[in-house]
Amino acid sequence: MPSAEFQKAADTVQALKVKPDNDELLKLYGLFKQATVGDNETAKPGVFDLKGKYKWQAWTDLKGMSSEDAEKEYIALVESLVAKYNA
Repeated sequence: MPSAEFQKAADTVQALKVKPDNDELLKLYGLFKQATVGDNETAKPGVFDLKGKYKWQAWTDLKGMSSEDAEKEYIALVESLVAKYNA
């Protein structure tokens, strides 16, 4: 179960003044999924689903990371994005 600090970070990232770039969004996605679901056990998306493949890979790259570590990295990334985009 995600911590209150993690949930607050997830809410904060939705309110950024500027949308993060694609690499940042993929990192956020992967960390969020790893923190909330755990290792990616889903089938790889089809060849024509490029967005789905990038998201799947961002999550799969974190295989083996604990939910707690993923939460900490997610929170740290959100804090850096807030400093970058809401400064």
